[in-house]
Amino acid sequence: MTELDQDDNGNSKLNNQNASYLTRSWFRLLRFGFRLLYNELAWTYDSVSWLVSLGHWREWQRCAIPYLEGQHVLEIAHGPGHLMVDLRQGGFQAYGLDLSPYMGRQAHKNLRKANQSAPLTRGDVGALPYASGSFESVVSTFPAEFIIYEDSIRELKRILVPGGRIVIVPEARLKGDGLLHRFIGWLFTTTGQRANPADDGWLAQLWIEAERRFRVVGLATTIEKVDLDNSEVMVVVLTKPSEKDVQP
Repeated sequence: MTELDQDDNGNSKLNNQNASYLTRSWFRLLRFGFRLLYNELAWTYDSVSWLVSLGHWREWQRCAIPYLEGQHVLEIAHGPGHLMVDLRQGGFQAYGLDLSPYMGRQAHKNLRKANQSAPLTRGDVGALPYASGSFESVVSTFPAEFIIYEDSIRELKRILVPGGRIVIVPEARLKGDGLLHRFIGWLFTTTGQRANPADDGWLAQLWIEAERRFRVVGLATTIEKVDLDNSEVMVVVLTKPSEKDVQP
């Protein structure tokens, strides 16, 4: 190996190390920003979600409702509680769980404004404070990556009745190729909320890997795409085997 080759290899290694450091620093900064958004800055969540969806965030959340089964529904990471309002107004016996006390306060406030009430619990999805078989459905819209952790998946399966469902809305995409649409797409991708725009978002590698985890735990997976006027919404439906399915 020549001295020039050694220099090139050394520079390449240094560049890779710098790029790795910048990537780690960027995602640490993002995690800090999201932590603030879900906690001390929870009061800004509605404005931020409206801006990044061009006003479609609530419509995207509601795409989960037609996939729910039964009356007893638990919303995981309920945030400001708007979907809780929809569920209660739709006749569901809805319960909510969120780790953030700030979001709990926002949800209570929004439920009161809608003349609704619902049992809200502060807790961790990895150790749910509910008896086994308590719910026909669990729903979560735009959750963080905790939703695909194995301990979370096992807990969610545990609290479902046989044949129950977990309905997840992990992402949505605006239609259109205008400058603002491209910027919002770039923003979602840069913050790790979406696969590369050039990829098939509905079968992104993240969800292919997640489907393997769901299958190992014993949940059947269906991925749906809901086509709206100005956007497309991804809905993931996980189904626990019914009693008939598990009979020998």
